[in-house]
Amino acid sequence: MKKTLALLTSSLLLTACASFQQPGDKANAEATPDKKAASSKSAAANRKKSPKAKVQPQDDALPAVELSEDILYKVLTAEIAFQRGQWQAAYVTMLATAQQTRDPRLAKRAAEIAVTARQPNEALVAVRLWTELAPHSDEALQNYLGLIMLGESVDEIEPLLSQRLKEAAPQARGPMILQFQRLLARARDKQSGYAILQKVVQPYGELPETHLALAQGAFGVGDGATAQREASAALKIKPDSELALLTAAQVASDQEQAMRLMVEFLRKYPDAREVRIAYARSLVDQKAFSQARSQFEALLKEDGEDPTTLFALGVLSAQTDQLKDAESYLQRYLQVLAAQPEDDRDPSQAILLLSRIAEERRDFDAALRYLDQAEPGSEGYVNIQVRRAQLLARKNDIDGARKALEAAQSESANDAEQLQLIQAESMLLRDANRNQEASDVLKAALERFPNNTDLLYDHAMVLEKLGNFDAMEKSLRRVIQLAPGNQHAYNALGYSLADRNTRLPEALELIQKAADMAPQDAFIADSLGWIQFRLGQLTEAEAQMRRAYALRSDPEIGVHLAEVLWVRGKQDEARKVFREVQAKDPDNDVLKSTLARLNVKP
Repeated sequence: MKKTLALLTSSLLLTACASFQQPGDKANAEATPDKKAASSKSAAANRKKSPKAKVQPQDDALPAVELSEDILYKVLTAEIAFQRGQWQAAYVTMLATAQQTRDPRLAKRAAEIAVTARQPNEALVAVRLWTELAPHSDEALQNYLGLIMLGESVDEIEPLLSQRLKEAAPQARGPMILQFQRLLARARDKQSGYAILQKVVQPYGELPETHLALAQGAFGVGDGATAQREASAALKIKPDSELALLTAAQVASDQEQAMRLMVEFLRKYPDAREVRIAYARSLVDQKAFSQARSQFEALLKEDGEDPTTLFALGVLSAQTDQLKDAESYLQRYLQVLAAQPEDDRDPSQAILLLSRIAEERRDFDAALRYLDQAEPGSEGYVNIQVRRAQLLARKNDIDGARKALEAAQSESANDAEQLQLIQAESMLLRDANRNQEASDVLKAALERFPNNTDLLYDHAMVLEKLGNFDAMEKSLRRVIQLAPGNQHAYNALGYSLADRNTRLPEALELIQKAADMAPQDAFIADSLGWIQFRLGQLTEAEAQMRRAYALRSDPEIGVHLAEVLWVRGKQDEARKVFREVQAKDPDNDVLKSTLARLNVKP
């Protein structure tokens, strides 16, 4: 169980940190004034920031053109044509009317018609006119730049960007430069986009944003040395800039240098929240979970109700076996989400982890109660129901587990979720040795999804347990026909033949094909060793088995290795491996049958 919990928490660490910005992300956040801050409101309120001056956009005057009957007729004609699916007639009429009246609103509408019709060239013509008629419109500029980025040449936008920066108020230039860098980074020709950025920001070398934009641009085209130099220049201008430090860490030559930069910055500026978040994420990436937890605890002191921090601490505590703390953090996380109904986070991962923690202490009722907190129809509801069924099965309530899965099936109209629930039900029945019922479930499912390779494979495994080898082989051959790259089907069929000591040359060919597809798969390596053992190639079999057991210390692989060692006369080492397997899984059927067959007492 601890192994399962560790695997779960490891996979959740990525989710736990997903809402935190990585080094360099903050540049994107600050470049877009409307973007919501990643931190909670209370944390943002406590943070000291230099006030930003509000810059009122300059309005473009509309033309003094009377709405004549002729203009009204053209506009209505264009809209009716568009509604009837005649986009070209609508576009031409609207664009011509915009040119006649010099009204930017009509040029915008012509662009919308072209975009809806997926005609980028026509849309660009209309947006050019729109930008010409409304030179101070941010919306027009954004659309113009977006369409230009799709083309082969971006040279024509350089004068426009230079003019916009020249006309901007001094306090608005920095954010505008960062915004331009983001837009130019989308160009198909990255080098051309970067070259334009260098030209348009050249007069503003005193601004830290200029050097940050150049650092990001250089990094985007693979010029790491320039990126590092420009990031350092930004830090010299503004040493306490979190954005500059995060950029420097992003473009650093290696992870060690990035970590050193963040540590030094936090030593000088311990309240730098965004840098601490990035540092904590980097620690998670390096699997330094205890240190990462310390950083998140520092963040929680600043804002005790931040849900992302609480979730991260819950996962990290579980990963480091501090399960009581993990449970406390995750419970607080769910409480915070419940108090913030507008938050669109999915609580299912926290609920699942809490259930795992309760199961770890064998409190199955508490584990089930945690699952009751999931809302029907929520994003992770199907996973919750699968988990509920697994817990009921652990309480030996297989029928109750099946009812839970069947209830979830009736609520789900999604084929993928239906398949997940069907497979979960068949797995529960297989684990309970109710193989005929599992076969019936899968057979019924295959009537609905006859070409689903996962169902075919699962059915083959059940048919093998039932001793119906002909039907099993037919099912696996069908998987191979539908998915020739499915190494598991080749391996399963080959192993079945080898285990029954029949058609061994064919078994070897099948398993070797699987091994060629997935040379690092421990179970396929085990199968290859097993067929070599059956063929009497004992030296090769032992080498393969050792490699398989080193790749994964699975009980069945261990039993196979021990048997090969026993037959080769290495009884002491064989007993040692048997004891290892027995300590991990004393009720393993393969272990029991092998010990009985060889008359071995570990």
